[in-house]
Amino acid sequence: MSSKFDHKKVMPRYSAIAIIMTIFAIAVVGKALYIMTAKHDYWMKVAERQKKDSVTVKPNRGNILSCTGQLMASSLPEFKVFMDFKALKDAKNDSLWDAKQDSICLCLHKIFPNLSESDFKKHLTEGRAKMSRHWPVYPKRVDYNTFTEIKDIPVFRLKPYQSGFHWEEYNARTRTYGSLAGRTIGAMYGAKDTARFGLELSYDSILRGTNGIVHRRKVRNKFLDITDTPPIDGADIVTTIDVSMQDLAERSLIDELKEINANVGVAIVMDVPTGDIKAIVNMEKCFDGEYREIHNHAVSDLLEPGSVFKPASILVALDDGVVDTTYHVETGGGIWPMYGREMKDHNWRKGGYGMLTLAQTLWYSSNIGVSRIIDDHYRNNPEKFVKGIYRTGLHDDLKIPLVGATPARIRMPHRNKNGQYDNWAKTSLPWMSIGYETQIPPISTLTFYNTIANNGKMMRPRFVSKVMKNGETIMEFPPEVMRQQIAKEKSIKELQTILEQVVSVGLGKKAGSPNFKVAGKTGTAQISKGAGGYKSGGTSYLISFAGYFPADAPRYSCIVCIQKSGLPASGGTMCGKVFHEISEGIMAQSLKVDVKDARDSASVFVPDVKAGNILAANYVLSHLGIKTNTNWSGSYADGNPIWGKAERVGNHSIKLIREKQYGKTIVPDVTGMGARDAIYNMESRGIKTQIIGRGKVVKQSLVPGTVIKKGAVCSIVLE
Repeated sequence: MSSKFDHKKVMPRYSAIAIIMTIFAIAVVGKALYIMTAKHDYWMKVAERQKKDSVTVKPNRGNILSCTGQLMASSLPEFKVFMDFKALKDAKNDSLWDAKQDSICLCLHKIFPNLSESDFKKHLTEGRAKMSRHWPVYPKRVDYNTFTEIKDIPVFRLKPYQSGFHWEEYNARTRTYGSLAGRTIGAMYGAKDTARFGLELSYDSILRGTNGIVHRRKVRNKFLDITDTPPIDGADIVTTIDVSMQDLAERSLIDELKEINANVGVAIVMDVPTGDIKAIVNMEKCFDGEYREIHNHAVSDLLEPGSVFKPASILVALDDGVVDTTYHVETGGGIWPMYGREMKDHNWRKGGYGMLTLAQTLWYSSNIGVSRIIDDHYRNNPEKFVKGIYRTGLHDDLKIPLVGATPARIRMPHRNKNGQYDNWAKTSLPWMSIGYETQIPPISTLTFYNTIANNGKMMRPRFVSKVMKNGETIMEFPPEVMRQQIAKEKSIKELQTILEQVVSVGLGKKAGSPNFKVAGKTGTAQISKGAGGYKSGGTSYLISFAGYFPADAPRYSCIVCIQKSGLPASGGTMCGKVFHEISEGIMAQSLKVDVKDARDSASVFVPDVKAGNILAANYVLSHLGIKTNTNWSGSYADGNPIWGKAERVGNHSIKLIREKQYGKTIVPDVTGMGARDAIYNMESRGIKTQIIGRGKVVKQSLVPGTVIKKGAVCSIVLE
């Protein structure tokens, strides 16, 4: 049976479907166009809430450590806390907030007593009324401990999408020792997280690390971080600063600044063989009368150094061979005419010093003596003198790794095409020789004295010794020699002797110590007031003392500079006192050694045994496990103990020796005994005893073996 396809019935059905599909397609395209145009901004915002691409993640900043590994600057987390009241409402926790609001405000008041409970309530109510999504709970950053307390408050302890409580985390830079070495360690701009000055700025690329990149996806109301590039934390830098020396120098300097009402004070301590800066202090008087570190004067102040420059002048003359230590110079009555100006010594009102030896010109800091020596031998060739000064390293750029550091300015005489000097006067040489007409920062002056202490080898001042990451050294900055020898060895030795005499017999006595030798030079310079010269607007002085200690085996060099207004102004008295306190303190600290260092690991420890009751000594030694050899026998005779002395036998035992016994009427020999046995021996015979010192008896006033006289008194000295 065949059937015939009825096209007339089927075609209308397909046409209807096609029309419907076309209309649907047009609707889809129209909706897409509508979303792409009219709703474009809305949906872009929605997408932005769902994902965040290329979000920068900051690394942890490296630490700054002292030379012994103590933290001097480190990064600690700080937080700003906020409320999202819209999220609180969406989570339908408004009623919970209403019930707990008073408790929340009370807890916040206990954490932040500076704001009352009502202050917090008013503040949070205002944020809720505005439906703020980022309302600050507290206006300032808080540390981690405070943050954990806030997170434990009712409602805040819920998850962020339930409570609306959220936070922002920051890396805050903290100096463990407060302002100690503040200008050298440096500081950060808190909000921008960028370095401002000091080592923080100079080594910023090492400390900062490398930013990471993550993109975020929002899944079920929670952002998930997907790391593209992980952040690389910054490395630690190990400085040469010694915290105990820094603290000692700072306290010593501030005490003197307060006592003399000074304006600015600088103190630097340098390790002689390495050039390591162990302490650097920069104090400036503020408007409230307190002293703080405002500028790094030690590396940036370009001032005329005054008399601390004189040893450099004498060294040049010695090294050039134009004078020797037997040289004499006439200084007259303390005033000497020089090219229309008067050169004066500090004691000119007392009649001056008259004839001086080369050494005495530095002992007494004679302006006339030093300037005449240099002028007499270099007036026709001042270039030779300045080249000699350059040779000492005073003019070298030390390349100090601190912003603001400036090299010394010591001008070289220059002749024009006519052979005349165009930057030089006849008075320039004599005044330059005593520290004027030059500008030298304190650290350059100290480097010169450190070089003298180091037998002529000039070391570059070092502030950072190495870079560490995860406890491992990844970069080192070894000590750097700038000049192998600044002068002949003979010249250096002669100047060393003179500088030691400045302290022992000259004007630098205040800087000396009864416990070790000190070498150095005092300095007092009038500070120029600019275009008006030295006499305009009142008189200010730069006083200083630079030197090293111990002079016979130098370990540290030190400079102390103080700027003050008016008289009295004495580098030897004022700065020398600070130098003395710093050097004494450092040497005292260096005596603190580990007791294990004093013991030979290959030997057996055997105690020292005083002369006296050898039976008692034998008992104690045997119980300490120490072998004793004896050449005596018997025990107590007539109720009296057996007396004797001890001698070491090698490293493992002690020999006890019985000594001659003295009768009751004879003065005994108590040399080598302890105080207890010595007194017993004397007073059991009726001799009154006077004790001087501690330790063993080294001397007795009554002669052993002589007959005791009635009322005899014996003084015994113990050491």
